Parts: sequence; structure tokens; C-alpha cells
Amino acid sequence: MSPTTSRSGQQLIKEVRSRIEEIDPSAVKEELELRDRNGNAEKAIALIDVREQHEYEAGHLPGAIHVPRGHLESRIENAVPDRERRVVLYCATGQRSALAADTLKQQLGYEDVASMNGGFVLWRDRGYEFVQPRILTDVQKQRYSRHLLIPEVGIEGQQKLLDAKVLLVGAGGLGSPAALYLAAAGVGTLGIVDDDVVDLTNLQRQVIHNSERVGEPKVESARKTIAALNPDVEVKPYQTRLNADNVLDLIRDYDVIVDGADNFPTRYLLNDAAVRERKPVVHASILGFDGQLTVFLPYEGPCYRCLYPQPPPADLAPSCGANGVLGVLPGIMGLLQANEAIKLIIGKGEPLVGRLLLFEALSTQFTELKVRRDAACPVCGDDVDLASTEFEDYEALCAAAG
Repeated sequence: MSPTTSRSGQQLIKEVRSRIEEIDPSAVKEELELRDRNGNAEKAIALIDVREQHEYEAGHLPGAIHVPRGHLESRIENAVPDRERRVVLYCATGQRSALAADTLKQQLGYEDVASMNGGFVLWRDRGYEFVQPRILTDVQKQRYSRHLLIPEVGIEGQQKLLDAKVLLVGAGGLGSPAALYLAAAGVGTLGIVDDDVVDLTNLQRQVIHNSERVGEPKVESARKTIAALNPDVEVKPYQTRLNADNVLDLIRDYDVIVDGADNFPTRYLLNDAAVRERKPVVHASILGFDGQLTVFLPYEGPCYRCLYPQPPPADLAPSCGANGVLGVLPGIMGLLQANEAIKLIIGKGEPLVGRLLLFEALSTQFTELKVRRDAACPVCGDDVDLASTEFEDYEALCAAAG
């Protein structure tokens, strides 16, 4: 029998520890504090928790990415694609993370890898801060299992979704697919603003409604569909039209606004209110075969007024009712809106801030344009004091454009 096959497990761990870097929890704490001060998470330490799911749920280090030891080889590249990045792994006491560190360095080519000696137990015993997340129910773990497998979402991201509040302006062509997929993703609270009722002409594209609900308020129809899809989601229906008197109250308690409005006065009003309340708006619009999408993040990128200082004449921007729209187009754009909203909620990826995405359905072609914030913008400009500014008469503003 060879020396390799005759080694005990403890001997193997001892050998592994002799050839990897092990660091004290105090050093890990310093590296995490440095990462937070620098604010560049992509270049700083990547902290990997290699324990099992139930251990991670009982408590974990702040900012840790959960990659169970049994899935390390198949998932680590998604969690840390840069093999030159500093990686620190931890488990309960330091044994599993030592083996994981050896695997990363010896077999997977990661250059700067360390294991935290003493693991989570020593970290906790020293009184260092740790996160104890709300536990998902067994049903929720099953429902959102495909999210939980993605390192960028995981338990923490799913909990952010469940805690999130998204307001959808419109339960029509754009709002329908956005609402369905946000609800399916587990966004905990969906507010829906719409004063219209379901019409037979809506059903070609407004997929949250059905033939039996013709004549029913759209917000109520949407509420029924979402309730049947995901009971985790609380729907708050607002059967009203946005106006200067109610807009601030409607948007104030929400984290993200999805703009599916079909007219310019509402878009301008929503923009001005969102800038005032510093609320991100995921905007989309559609007509015929063409759609556009962007994210307005107040003071970090342009707002709707930076993009459209004045509304276009009516003959250049007819409504879908006057000019028509391909039925699948709002589905495509509404799903992209849901994607942007989810990225904002979980804090991952690159939202379309300062970027205008154009889609042309006939050629299936996307075009991206850069959009810059206007320092002289009448709403988000550097010298504008919105607190002392009244909302405009947006109907008159748009009528004046012709």
C-alpha cells in the first residue's frame, strides 16, 4: 500500500495546512474593513463561505459568498471569475476551508488564496459582527431554489427580493410581463397604479389579464393573477391615475419604480417626483416594432428630462392606440424592465444608468446609446432646489409641443 493511501484524514489535513496560507480572523476583519472603505468590491477580497446551507443560514460573515464545499469546483468560477483576485475561505473551524483553499490553488489555478483559521466559530466567539438572515421556509427554498443556486442571488439576494417594494405604473403592455416576473421572482410587495379597466383590445399584449375579466379594473385583475402565481407577494392596487396631488404619496414607500406609462404627461410627472424623492425609475416605452429602455437613478445618471427636455410633437409620437404595437414587443421590453429592477434590488450587475437601449423587433437588433446627465437640467440640474418647486401643468406642457 502506498504512503498516499495509508494516510489518515488528519494527516492529510495537516499536510494541506502546511502548504496553504492560513490567516487569523482578526486579519480577515481588517481586510473586510479595508474593502468597505475602498468601496471597490470587484477588486478587493472575495470572502467565500464553504459550509453547508443550514450552517450559512444560522449566521455568516458580512459580505460572504456562499459556495458549499461540495459544489466548489463547479461554482467558484461564477463567484470569483478573476483567478488573480484575493480569495479567503472559511468554514466552521478551518478544516474544510483549508482543503478548499488547497483545491483552488493547486488544481484550479487561483493565485492568492487563504483559509481563515478557527473558522466561523472563532470569529463568533471573539464577538465580531456576523449576519443572521431571516430563514426561508421549506416551501420558499423549493420555490426559489434556482435563484438560491446562483451566487449573485443566493439566500441574501432572495431575502432582498422578498423585502423589496416595487411600484408599477401601469398594468398594461409593459406592466403585465414586468409584474408577472417580479412576482415570480419573489418581490415581496408590488404596488400597481392604473385607473383603466380590461378591454378586449388589451388581450393581444397585456398578458396578466384574460377574457373573463373584460370590464374589470386592471389593478384587480392583476392582483388576482399574481395571487394565484405567488402567495408570497402582497399586491397593493391603486385604481387611480397619477397626478400632482397623489404622486409623492404613491411613490414614497417604494424602493424601485417601473414606468409603464403610455403618455408623456405621466412620464414627466413621474420623473420629477422620482427625482425629488430620489427613487430609481426603470423606464421603457414602445410603439409599432420599436422599444426603448433605460434606468433613471437620480443624481447618479440622467433623468427623463435630460433625455427629453421637451415632449415631441404628437405626430412624431402617436399612441399605441393610434399607431398600433406588435403584441410581443411589450413582453420583451417589460421583461427587460423586470431584469433591471431585480438588479437594482439585489445590487448586482450593471443597471442601464446613463445608457439607452433601443430594440427593433423586425431586425431583432439592439442598439445602445450613451446618455449624459445635463448639469443645467430643470429637474436634476446642479442648481435646482426641487423642494421649493411646484409640479408643472404637464398636460399643458405636452399640448404646447403640438
